[in-house]
Amino acid sequence: MALETIQQIHQLLTQKSNILITFQKNGKGDAIGSAVALKLFLEKLGKRVDIVVDEFELPSSFKFLKKTSEIKSKFSHLQKFMIMVDIKETGMDQITYDVKDEKLYICVTPKNGIIDKQNINTAQTDFTYDLIITLDTQDLGSIGNIYSNNTNLFYSIPILNIDHNSANEHYGQINFTDITASSTAEILYKMMTKLGDEYIDKEISTALLTGMIAHTRSFKTSNVRPQSLVVASKLMSSGADRETIIRHLYHTRSLPSLKLWGQALAHLQHDKSIGLVWTTITRDNFVRSGANEHDLEEIIEELIGNSPEAKIILLLHEHPEIKEEHVIHGIVKTQLPFDAKLLTSPFSPKGNHGYVSIVSTEKSLSEFEQAVIDNIRKVVKVIQD
Repeated sequence: MALETIQQIHQLLTQKSNILITFQKNGKGDAIGSAVALKLFLEKLGKRVDIVVDEFELPSSFKFLKKTSEIKSKFSHLQKFMIMVDIKETGMDQITYDVKDEKLYICVTPKNGIIDKQNINTAQTDFTYDLIITLDTQDLGSIGNIYSNNTNLFYSIPILNIDHNSANEHYGQINFTDITASSTAEILYKMMTKLGDEYIDKEISTALLTGMIAHTRSFKTSNVRPQSLVVASKLMSSGADRETIIRHLYHTRSLPSLKLWGQALAHLQHDKSIGLVWTTITRDNFVRSGANEHDLEEIIEELIGNSPEAKIILLLHEHPEIKEEHVIHGIVKTQLPFDAKLLTSPFSPKGNHGYVSIVSTEKSLSEFEQAVIDNIRKVVKVIQD
């Protein structure tokens, strides 16, 4: 953690007032905990902060964290469009507007004379934000439509990129990465202690510890270092409520979610030779359990937690609401040395090197399962050879 980088971050935060925090589409506990902790911290510094994440839906297990309900799935607006009318000679009697066929009609009635088109100018204001902070995000493409539909925003204002993943592409003007950290939340804690230790209160500490616990599965993953446990201890000393975190993340499961987990276990398969664990869920499984697609994230976490030897986790499921055609969704999560994008490249994966989603609209569940498994085995064989 170079002092020079901290100084650059301090200078950047001193200069900027309106901050966008975002993270990869389908971001998990580390990203959620880190984002709300950073929002709380920056607001204490007097900044206006929004968290916007593509198609974000808050998992029920994270609702206990302060500010999570304020995470948005799209921008309200990024710029204002201005119409300037020179009325020096004509004056203005009234202004009205109407919307027809998704078109806005603005009517300006002068007091005298006419308003010529030469008297009209248009302009756009600056972007709503003057700084973007990305968390736990390896590349800009992983951000999804928040990035792809607003590339001018990301190219026009500075980006502070904070991540712990070794595959991070260092796309920011300032890249604050540490591959020895257990999580992005751990990096944020160290950054906050340099920028304003006195602002780290109970809510911020709880959010950061939530991110660490969620990402390390309660400090059971191989990337946990002694320094991670030291940070966790300091967070608890600052008021982080570990018992509440554990209860919400691991001890609170809805009955439909438990039923769906049972169905997933019934279909569970394992290819020990390549470290692959996979399962399938049918539309009928959703109906019988009363669960929905949001419960699948918990199943992925359960598969990871209960399959420590697995390096590749695959979950395939029929769309629970579309019956007329084959719509199969897939989630693939990997650990090093495997790359989720590479393993699923023929299926147009969306995500990053460690987590992708794939979709098929042409094959049945069993056909798509076979195609994905065959491709994973083929790619792994090439890697191992």
